[in-house]
Amino acid sequence: MGEAVGGRGSTAHSPPQPPMAGTNAYENETDMTSSLKAYRAAILHSLADPAEVGVERSYEYFEDGVLLVEDGRIVEAGPAERLLPKLNGVEVHEYRNALITPGFVDTHIHYPQTGMIASYGEQLLDWLNTYTFPTERQFADPAKAAEVAEIFLKELLRNGTTTALVFGTVHKESVDAFFAAAEKLDLRMIAGKVLMDRNAPDYLTDTPESGYADSKELIERWHGKGRLHYAVTPRFAPTSSPEQLELAGRLFAEYPGLYMHTHLSENRKEIDWVKELFPERQGYLDVYDHYRLIGPRAVFAHGVHLCDAECRRLAETGSAVAFCPTSNLFLGSGLFDLEKLEGHGVRVGLGTDVGAGTSFSQLQSLNEAYKVLQLQGKKLDPFKSLYLATLGGARALYLDERIGNFAAGKDADFVVLDYQATPLLAYRMQQARSLAERLFALTILGDDRAVLETFAAGQSVHRRA
Repeated sequence: MGEAVGGRGSTAHSPPQPPMAGTNAYENETDMTSSLKAYRAAILHSLADPAEVGVERSYEYFEDGVLLVEDGRIVEAGPAERLLPKLNGVEVHEYRNALITPGFVDTHIHYPQTGMIASYGEQLLDWLNTYTFPTERQFADPAKAAEVAEIFLKELLRNGTTTALVFGTVHKESVDAFFAAAEKLDLRMIAGKVLMDRNAPDYLTDTPESGYADSKELIERWHGKGRLHYAVTPRFAPTSSPEQLELAGRLFAEYPGLYMHTHLSENRKEIDWVKELFPERQGYLDVYDHYRLIGPRAVFAHGVHLCDAECRRLAETGSAVAFCPTSNLFLGSGLFDLEKLEGHGVRVGLGTDVGAGTSFSQLQSLNEAYKVLQLQGKKLDPFKSLYLATLGGARALYLDERIGNFAAGKDADFVVLDYQATPLLAYRMQQARSLAERLFALTILGDDRAVLETFAAGQSVHRRA
């Protein structure tokens, strides 16, 4: 092993070259139980936010590492030279030219919009009316909802995403279908029924009372079942009346551990519309604040056009913002100021925002995030990218005690990334001289093809053909 040159753990200058999968039974006096599983490759995970502790202290890396998993939880991650001798009779699953990281966390995505991804040529409000609302109408049909939920989850897992904060539609059927599909795979997922009682087609509206009652029914059926969580989900302020927002705020406070998921300050025309609809409020965020839809586990998607006072309020209430670079660029919404929000102490996660987003891949989201910051004359360090897609997303969702890195006892949600997924990526890796260079190349050149295998709660839920 080479000497340590950054981060914690053992490091060298080229990807590992372990044997192919299938090596068994490392002899030692330590007797390990048969339920223990071991995975060998390069291993990388975040320990903290680089903005808070510095890049060098923000991650741990083992160039030839072993990840130990038992009963769906992490036992330990460490160097192979230390852990392999302890594995008496335990099968070791080995990966060539691969990197194991925690599963990716998507803090904002719409599963009903899977079928309308890559719809052409509109900005936000026109895009909703032209594409989104007609598509979501179909989810009154439980069979349609179940079909799309299965496709959606397969796409997430194919891209290495193991946890997501997910919009349903106004229909209860959409949420039942999503949670039923996620439960079968034992995924840690968060979702909710959309609340929308005005400024939308009649076929997609509820009422304050029906939205409240339907949400309560879904909460009692799904919230806390397995690894599932419920989010109170007003679509955005313009599509909910004051009466509906009042009941949504009551609901958010009514059950422990609930989430609140909505949109905030994505588009300038949207912001002007909110001012017209709520002239008595001081701004867009103040609408949600007034109706008690703010605080820990409240996640606001986009936040492209926030003032300093709004950033401070988000931070002091423990609310989070989902940075959705692909959709913000695709819909022409603007450039997210990551440095500004984090400077105020706001929790920030990464979101794909499918279908306005252009890919399910968090690697591709990081590709676009890098460009968003470049356009502002700022940088996105590769280890900061890793943090945003894993531990940062978990922290934004208040799940960092359960997911986000390889600390002992956390859920064994992880992804195996293939350094040789494409000829170009393989060739680029041959030129890379550091871990940072390899990691950056993965975020720029990587996509679903780079995901060799995805694990949730210690079980393989996707393996690339």
